[in-house]
Amino acid sequence: MPSVKVVNGKQIVVENLGPIERFVSFLVKPFAQMWQHRDLVFAILRREVRERFKGSIAGWVWAIIAPLLMIAVYSLVFSTTLTLPLPDKLAESQAGYALFIFGGLIIFNFFSEMAFRAPMLLHEYTHFIKQTIFPSDMLAVISTLRATAYTLISMGVMLLFQLAVIGELPVTVLLLPLIFIPFMAFLIGMSWFLAALGAFTRDVGYLMITIVPLFMFATPIFYPQSMVPAPYDFWIYGNALVCFVEILRDIVLVGKLPNMILYGWTLFISLFSFYFGYWFFDRYRNVIVDVL
Repeated sequence: MPSVKVVNGKQIVVENLGPIERFVSFLVKPFAQMWQHRDLVFAILRREVRERFKGSIAGWVWAIIAPLLMIAVYSLVFSTTLTLPLPDKLAESQAGYALFIFGGLIIFNFFSEMAFRAPMLLHEYTHFIKQTIFPSDMLAVISTLRATAYTLISMGVMLLFQLAVIGELPVTVLLLPLIFIPFMAFLIGMSWFLAALGAFTRDVGYLMITIVPLFMFATPIFYPQSMVPAPYDFWIYGNALVCFVEILRDIVLVGKLPNMILYGWTLFISLFSFYFGYWFFDRYRNVIVDVL
């Protein structure tokens, strides 16, 4: 039954929701917010994407040149210097190890860009948040979509390089959205959490600068997960990046379906990050305006 609440002399009808209705409302709320503010999200996103290479003659060409140079250097340096237990298709190609590394770096670079920017994200838009009724929770979504655009360019370069050196792409490449969409959800949730913390103290930004580079070595980017000794080969999956890297390599480079237990764990991590991050941000949303 709805109840009536008096605010500033006015009667406002308030819906009394049960626990199930409140839980469903919580699950739907972030998506409802995204849909409600979709025009604003895409307007700011277009501006951010344009400004990334503003004043540059080559413009978006740099977004293609960077991953091309990276994968070319890896092919030149690592193809003949290291012997690792790689899958057959990669081991047969001289550029197999370069593809192996690049696949891991796509995930890591996406993560690191978000982790470095998120703590200062609200500070970048302080004027809008303080002076207007601005949906501050949408900034994490915009930031993630912006980073996604450049990540997809790197992914395209990798697929073209793989097609050139191996001669084929596995059918499982079509499953890429099944890993990228959960990864985006994971990063949006992480950004909500770090942005809220970063509004209270800039130490969060310095913390990310300190610990994010360590994830490059704690994640099997330059080595396969099979080289991690027991029992660490199990506990290493506590690092969410390991799951995303391994699944990406399976469906793009190896051409096999991911382990369903691993994929289920990946979905759980993504959903937990997304909803916990949103809950944390929403809880302190009003306080954030005062401390910025």
